Amino acid sequence: MSQTLIEIKNVIPSMDFLVFSTPINWNIKKDQHWAVIGPNGAGKTLLTDILSGKHAIKSGEIICKDELGNPQSIRKCIKFVAFRDIYSLTDIQNGYYQQRWNIGLEEEVATVKDFLDKEPEQDWIHYLISVFGIEDLIEKKINLLSSGELRKFLIVRSLSAKPRILVLDNPFIGLDANSRNVLREVLKRLAQMENLQIILVVSDIADISPVITHVLPIKDKTLLPALYYSDFLSDRGLHKKLFKSKIEPRYLSDIQGKKEKISFKNALSFKNVTIKYGTRTILKNLSWQVKRGEKWALSGPNGSGKSTLLSLVVADNPQAYANDITLFDRKRGTGESIWDIKKHTGYISPEMHLYYQKNVSCLDIVGSGFFDTIGLYKKCNKEQEIIALKWMKIFGIEKIKDTSFLNISTGEQRLILLARVFVKDPELLILDEPLHGLDMENKRQVKKIIERFCTPDKALIYVTHYQEEIPDVVNQYLTLEKL
Repeated sequence: MSQTLIEIKNVIPSMDFLVFSTPINWNIKKDQHWAVIGPNGAGKTLLTDILSGKHAIKSGEIICKDELGNPQSIRKCIKFVAFRDIYSLTDIQNGYYQQRWNIGLEEEVATVKDFLDKEPEQDWIHYLISVFGIEDLIEKKINLLSSGELRKFLIVRSLSAKPRILVLDNPFIGLDANSRNVLREVLKRLAQMENLQIILVVSDIADISPVITHVLPIKDKTLLPALYYSDFLSDRGLHKKLFKSKIEPRYLSDIQGKKEKISFKNALSFKNVTIKYGTRTILKNLSWQVKRGEKWALSGPNGSGKSTLLSLVVADNPQAYANDITLFDRKRGTGESIWDIKKHTGYISPEMHLYYQKNVSCLDIVGSGFFDTIGLYKKCNKEQEIIALKWMKIFGIEKIKDTSFLNISTGEQRLILLARVFVKDPELLILDEPLHGLDMENKRQVKKIIERFCTPDKALIYVTHYQEEIPDVVNQYLTLEKL
């Protein structure tokens, strides 16, 4: 019989809102590689947080043993990689969203090299750098890494300690096609390594690597019976049971558009735009025009400048004023305010999600979309509150309207931020990885909402690394290359 490395026995968390439907029981044995899978809000990340000791427990116990059967610290045994882990790298929580683009204000931010040079086994670090192909990231500051680059760096950094168990929370999110292939190959190599086991936390069946031996389905804070990998893949009934979206695109007909429409010919126009940070050129002589009603897909590998380009459009990047940029037929720098620009755009990105960690109600987060603020600094009037609640109903999240944004899952947070995008009925939708973190059924439903919302007069810029996620209304494409 395989040795049990970690055993969760009848665990009940201390905080009531963390409690599962039944006490938590889960055994992880030697040579097992697990996938924890379920829809948004199921309790996947909560389960791994309990496993890691991040939450106090009221009863039960978590037992961790080394190869000889001796008690071992959980923190020494397990390493986690999740999108939120960027908080541990720099004082990002005390910064502000636009700070990423204001180079010079954060001169003391560490580089990738600063972090990796601290690791004791440099031969192993150099091997990991080579395998993941992140040599070009070494001299970059942490706050300048793209979402995909951050994930690769976080995985390398976690592997540097050679943990006994590596937990990867939605590791494929934000990675371009080449990086996803690299990660799949790395997972194969890791699974062959002695004394290393993998736990993948995923919301999509397609993200379960073939190296996985066991699958733990979870829904509504309930652990379903564990299955062998092959048995789970063939159980179509279980797949349907797990993934049932609460999103209701049909309610879109209940939403009335804003009364005042802006008149414009071109949503944006770039002429020979160039963006540099120090000696590094991100965009060079880029010319691009998005006319009223056009639907564009913006693509390119991690680090090619997609997020930088969008930061110019939404007035978050001060270099916009040193370039020839026109928005809604008005040239940038001719007296308009940031709020004039943002008023007609709806924007979401992984970077915004990263910084948007506010201890306020979900309804207030959605309502902040009327004012283009990170947090709600103005109170919604009654009409605005009604619209915000209608959009929450469309996205199936009205039941968590009074819950703190910090007490919901990452996937639910993404739905809240998506509802925030639509409340003001924007003329230009800028959606940077909008399905980032959503489960497989919610992805399909949100895609339908985008398609129905984007009427002929709406302009759309859509960023994704997945061809199947591009809305059917998209008919024009811009691909950036990494310089």
